[in-house]
Amino acid sequence: MSRATSSLPRTIAAHTILIAYTAIALFPVLLIVVNAFKTRKAIFRAPMALPDAESFSLEGFRTVLSQGDFTAYFQNSLIVTVVSIALVLLFGAMAAFALSEYRFRGSRLTGLYLALGIMIPIRLGTIAILQEMVATGLVNTLTALILVYTAQGLPLSVFILSEFMSQVSDDLKNAGRIDGLSEYRIFFRLVLPLVRPAMATVAVFTMIPIWNDLWFPLILAPSEATKTVTLGAQMFIGQFVTNWNAVLAALSLAIVPVMILYLLFSRQLIRGITSGAVK
Repeated sequence: MSRATSSLPRTIAAHTILIAYTAIALFPVLLIVVNAFKTRKAIFRAPMALPDAESFSLEGFRTVLSQGDFTAYFQNSLIVTVVSIALVLLFGAMAAFALSEYRFRGSRLTGLYLALGIMIPIRLGTIAILQEMVATGLVNTLTALILVYTAQGLPLSVFILSEFMSQVSDDLKNAGRIDGLSEYRIFFRLVLPLVRPAMATVAVFTMIPIWNDLWFPLILAPSEATKTVTLGAQMFIGQFVTNWNAVLAALSLAIVPVMILYLLFSRQLIRGITSGAVK
């Protein structure tokens, strides 16, 4: 039996497991989207069934578009998410490059200090953060959210990127220095292109908590002009009555930008996660 033939059952088993995990991961998403196109009675009567001619309804989407400015909510969420990810990647990559490339007294303590941010939740400092935002006049601004999310994502970014940047060939960087490249050009032109999979991994892991967060938008930017889509969807959830059609419709619409961003980073994400796993 050839080696290719003997590995065929393992390949089939791996693909089967991958399909099973994908189905399990996508099932809640599909359940939300399917029920968003159904009447309220159909949601509770047969939540697993597909909408038919009797149960199909766009009432939830009409409610979402008529109550509140969800276009502005989506715009706010996109601005906060994209700008925060860009700042996390930029500053995280620069800090990771400095920690992996230059050895100085206290470099390990600096790396440990940055890594503590992964273990200590930023929400523990909510009161202090709110006081700082009030003192600087940044309450009810998107800038407040961007600053908080950038600080929240930097520890993980530095932790992941520093490991990848330490694997970049020293000969390549020294060759750039011999050719007269500055440290900034070495960083942007030589190092960053080689760690794109790791940066995509950081982008995905940073994007999801920012887009889905409710805590800081509720605390720092609850005004109508700065609401995010997650906070905006809360208007349909009451203490005694919940408009499930509108909630599911809002969640379905909120999934779309996340899926688009994920698809943009998916190939690099897989490369980043599996890098070094197979020799």
